[in-house]
Amino acid sequence: MTFFCIDNEEDMQKAFAIRRKVFVEEQQVSEAEEYDKFESHARHFLLLDAQSQPIGTARWRFSEYGIKLERFAILKEKRARGYGMQLLDGVIADIQAVAQEKRIKGTMYLHAQVSAVPFYKKRQFATQGDVFEECNIKHYKMKRQIFEV
Repeated sequence: MTFFCIDNEEDMQKAFAIRRKVFVEEQQVSEAEEYDKFESHARHFLLLDAQSQPIGTARWRFSEYGIKLERFAILKEKRARGYGMQLLDGVIADIQAVAQEKRIKGTMYLHAQVSAVPFYKKRQFATQGDVFEECNIKHYKMKRQIFEV
């Protein structure tokens, strides 16, 4: 497995291709909603398998409410093999490194599809509030401290 922060257009296009397959094609999210004004402000990541093929992507960004984790996607044929947790752990580690360097404390949060809530709970994310719809998919807001005490 190889996990890294994207720093070039070629790798960004690989991440966008994964998101297109997972969100636009599989989950029927419109491209207008999937690709947004935050693309250039977020830190994007790619996960490669043992054969160096792109299999997952995610991003995080600063928002007015804290650090928001977004766009977690693993290709359908690669799911249920632990890759999603490797992706999440890598993103959390990156957030913690940036937070430590910039002396940021507070929370990180995400909008989890209802089916993914148990996955995020494994890394101490807790649901906040009621279920809501985003892109015609039911979600919960989930958050946790940047650094667990």
